[in-house]
Amino acid sequence: MGMTDEEARLHDTLSELKFHLRSNESAKIVLIGDVMMDCYIHGYANNLNSRAPVPVLRETAREEDVGAAAHVARGLRSMGMESHLFGVVGDDAAGLSIIESLENEGVTTHGIAIIEDRTTTVKTRMLASRESLIREEQLLLRWDIEDDDPVPEEASTALYEQAVHDLEGAAALIASDYGQGVITDQGAEALFTAAKERNIPVIADPKLTGLHRTEGVDWILFQSQGLELMRRRLAASTGAEAAEKLLKQYRWKHLVVLSGEAGVTIYSADEETVHAPCGLLDLRQMIGLIDAAAVAIAFALSRNLDVRSTALLANAACECILAAEQTDAFVLNRDAMIHRVGEHVWNLQVSKR
Repeated sequence: MGMTDEEARLHDTLSELKFHLRSNESAKIVLIGDVMMDCYIHGYANNLNSRAPVPVLRETAREEDVGAAAHVARGLRSMGMESHLFGVVGDDAAGLSIIESLENEGVTTHGIAIIEDRTTTVKTRMLASRESLIREEQLLLRWDIEDDDPVPEEASTALYEQAVHDLEGAAALIASDYGQGVITDQGAEALFTAAKERNIPVIADPKLTGLHRTEGVDWILFQSQGLELMRRRLAASTGAEAAEKLLKQYRWKHLVVLSGEAGVTIYSADEETVHAPCGLLDLRQMIGLIDAAAVAIAFALSRNLDVRSTALLANAACECILAAEQTDAFVLNRDAMIHRVGEHVWNLQVSKR
């Protein structure tokens, strides 16, 4: 049994994506957003505390890794792109460790401002299983250390001025908003306007409370839970109806919805909706899903790929995250992406034998 015309087109598109992923062509991506440290504490939780109904974690391992916009930056670098990251850290051990880690991996850090007396955001996840009974770890607690004070106005202004200047020659601009104060109304407006004047597409991962900053943005990233919340707010009957309303209200060109086991859907203002189904049966975790999708979309834009190809690439990136066993050590990279796209090509061929 041979392939249908649609399946043949999908096969050709996937094969073309593998060609792009294997090429050594690079591109400059400007990235601005919140920079933080992720800490993972692993162990066993076999007993409850004698004084309260809470599990006792017996630590067996601990890792630290860069997170949020810094995680996007290293993903861009590992995909062969030149990442220019703009953000802030404090003059503390966590902040200096983030910069050192990025520099060791070849990520450009001249845009990271070190602010005196500021606390670098650190998110610690405590993960555990019950020894000999449960193989997969479960999240017990997330413990956040962060600075509630806004980024000083002088530092914020200088950061955005430098980012605008660095847009020259960029293939895309990514704004990664984790609500830590780097993405501001005034700064975002100036930066997005400058990008538009230079015909540089903008990818934004906004907080739902910050959608007003993203008017006219080219690519918006949501997880499925975010779209469902907006569906309720907009009194829409379906997610597709909510997406259509959002595209019109904020004049977005594309809304990318990441749905885990349900795959990736791209709703567009002027094009047909595209869906890429997830090919995984065993989903392990979702930490870093939006970061991976942002990297994949930036890669697609640097290669001038169409929406269908972008959806397939973003879906492959999400599958890499969903299948990862060690969240603390996983970085989206070219080899993993080639493998995931190759799996889809192989499954398509096998199913038609």
